[in-house]
Amino acid sequence: MTPATSGNQFKGVQAVEVGAERDGQRIDNALSVLLKGVPRPAIYRLLRTGQVRVNGKRAKPDTRLATGDLLRIPPVRIAERGQSGAPPPKMVKQVTDAVIFEDRDFLAIDKPAGIASHGGSGIDFGAIELLRAARTRDHLELVHRLDRDTSGVLLFARTRTGLTGVQALIREGEVTKQYLCLLTGKLGRAKFDVNAPLRKSMLAGGERMVRVDDAGKPALTFFREIERHRDGSLVEATLDTGRTHQIRVHAAHAGHPVAGDPKYGDRGANKRFRELGLKRLFLHAARFEFELGGRTYSISAPLPDDLRAVLDKLA
Repeated sequence: MTPATSGNQFKGVQAVEVGAERDGQRIDNALSVLLKGVPRPAIYRLLRTGQVRVNGKRAKPDTRLATGDLLRIPPVRIAERGQSGAPPPKMVKQVTDAVIFEDRDFLAIDKPAGIASHGGSGIDFGAIELLRAARTRDHLELVHRLDRDTSGVLLFARTRTGLTGVQALIREGEVTKQYLCLLTGKLGRAKFDVNAPLRKSMLAGGERMVRVDDAGKPALTFFREIERHRDGSLVEATLDTGRTHQIRVHAAHAGHPVAGDPKYGDRGANKRFRELGLKRLFLHAARFEFELGGRTYSISAPLPDDLRAVLDKLA
């Protein structure tokens, strides 16, 4: 390690053989642990530019490691202790106050809208960084992700067994994920499914977009109306698959975009809902359920007050 200017340090090229404790772990999460002091956005920049390699091949952020893999990490700048910037205490308190469940293997929060699941893309601190700052003795990993503007149940693993166990269930489609959303317009049916493949793309400015495309990955969402209102319906959306922006794109594809959706929504409808006090995407992760180790986990979070207030004005 050679000294650098401005009080920082550079860590040279590292060759790391992956041990059993990281088998199945996403590489972005592994690097966050291996590169203490490196901001999460810098880690994603290394991955996006192809500087991190696994067995000689470029790694993507969602690359999963396996025991025995050879991980090459390029030279990176490590901020000295105290220079990386501590998260704002108010944000730390916001996520610690949001804890709704914990046991030996898991911790869950009712994530507030406006807080990202993790840092990156211009976001210094997400829920995982804030929780790690508050619980320095815990080893916490994200089990899944929610969009920044989506509120609701967000699950973290406290043990390697818990993490790999639930992520395997997610891949096998054995986890129930239900959301509450306000769909615009009058639904023709109280129940309907959208089975349409989704494809991700990146716009010139780096913005991520998803569209229905026959060349995309299979995606299936089940919609069920719960409450009917004048200009929209409160709907329970259950995911059969877990693609990026799946509910939002499928709802728009069905002709009933999610209220408040700035990316896939209806501009005129969004304006009307803003006048009723809707300040964000009306999408809430209400329930996350799975069975693991002979135990059934059913973690739920009620519709938050800001969204319920909008429904009250619609009634």
